[in-house]
Amino acid sequence: MKKYVIVGSGGRALGMFAKPFAAELKPFAELVGVYDINPVRANALSEQAGGVRVFNDFDAMLRETKPDAVIVTTPDSLHHEYIIRALEAGCDAISEKPMTTDADKCRAIIETERRTGRKVIVTFNCRFMPYVVRVKELLKEGTIGDILHVTLNWSLDTSHGADYFRRWHRQMKNSGGLLIHKSTHHFDMVNWWLDDEPDTVYANGSRLFYGPTREERGHTCSTCAHTSTCEFYFDVSADAFTKSFYKDAEAHDGYFRDQCVFGSDIDIYDTMSLSVKYAKGTQLSYSLNAYSPYEGWKATFVGTKGRIEAEDYQSGFGIQDPNHFIRIFNRQGELLTVQSPRVSGTHGGGDQRLRRLIFAGDLADPLGQMAGSHAGAMSLLIGAAANLSIGSGKQVAIEDLLREPVSN
Repeated sequence: MKKYVIVGSGGRALGMFAKPFAAELKPFAELVGVYDINPVRANALSEQAGGVRVFNDFDAMLRETKPDAVIVTTPDSLHHEYIIRALEAGCDAISEKPMTTDADKCRAIIETERRTGRKVIVTFNCRFMPYVVRVKELLKEGTIGDILHVTLNWSLDTSHGADYFRRWHRQMKNSGGLLIHKSTHHFDMVNWWLDDEPDTVYANGSRLFYGPTREERGHTCSTCAHTSTCEFYFDVSADAFTKSFYKDAEAHDGYFRDQCVFGSDIDIYDTMSLSVKYAKGTQLSYSLNAYSPYEGWKATFVGTKGRIEAEDYQSGFGIQDPNHFIRIFNRQGELLTVQSPRVSGTHGGGDQRLRRLIFAGDLADPLGQMAGSHAGAMSLLIGAAANLSIGSGKQVAIEDLLREPVSN
């Protein structure tokens, strides 16, 4: 039975890994340690995960527990640090998406993986959602021939979307913006659907809805004078999880989970659009906004033999239907509909299936759902290229980001 440790004890660490280790994963794997710079959060995670041992030093945790792999669930900008330290200590690394936040850190991870001979896994749960898998199968079967153009529009609602502007994600230095933190899921979906790699990226991005767009704002919701009138008021003490992991932990690191979504320190974009050209010639048009009245995505694929349309809603209209639908338009004027039943579980059932493949290791992987450092790089580098393109107004080549910086 393999042994694992976790670094970073937020909500994803708890729900995706720590609790399952004490339940569904118990026959297959053992969680032997957790480390976080904030002892309140680390102890709160331990309490809910069967009393896993808490460490106040990352290197000591590795020495004393001798894990097979380190699960990295820290803020994104720190992923590279703990991945590299894990690899150099002789462990494999399992990283939450994104693998890291920029090209320099990405190259450092890949070089360390090559040098040490250890392995990096990136947890792209979208690849495991049955509906997303069904789209992959249809494309792989050649249902619409060679794919020439893809459109993917992603909408976050003002519950989920706004939450990124309350937390550490709100600053580029921590998350790389939503084009890294959130869109890396989406870019990996497209890369995997197409079985192709991005070549060039051109992007636009703006902050139009959140940030200092209104006068009625404060520092945190807990201390704001506008709580009775603000539709974005968030009571961090109302939920047992956010209270124990964040409100009760504020004094230890000064991190506030309920920062104002209209704060002047926000520098990430809430409105983004990209044009991506792939190595085989396919073109992708992608958009993301974080203030929609509903949440979900719509994808279209146009190929030499027809067109596929797919969509999924996580909030608002359409979520009551027990099935997903995929529409196939062929060049004989026919419309074919494929029905894909909704499944239970977090992230469309993807989390459970991903955990099974990683930790139980008893499933085949004919579609290549398990993702390593190369897939992690190809997804985050689209976002990194987009950020550079927005800043420069120019197209950015992915190949250039994989090269070492040229010194002056």
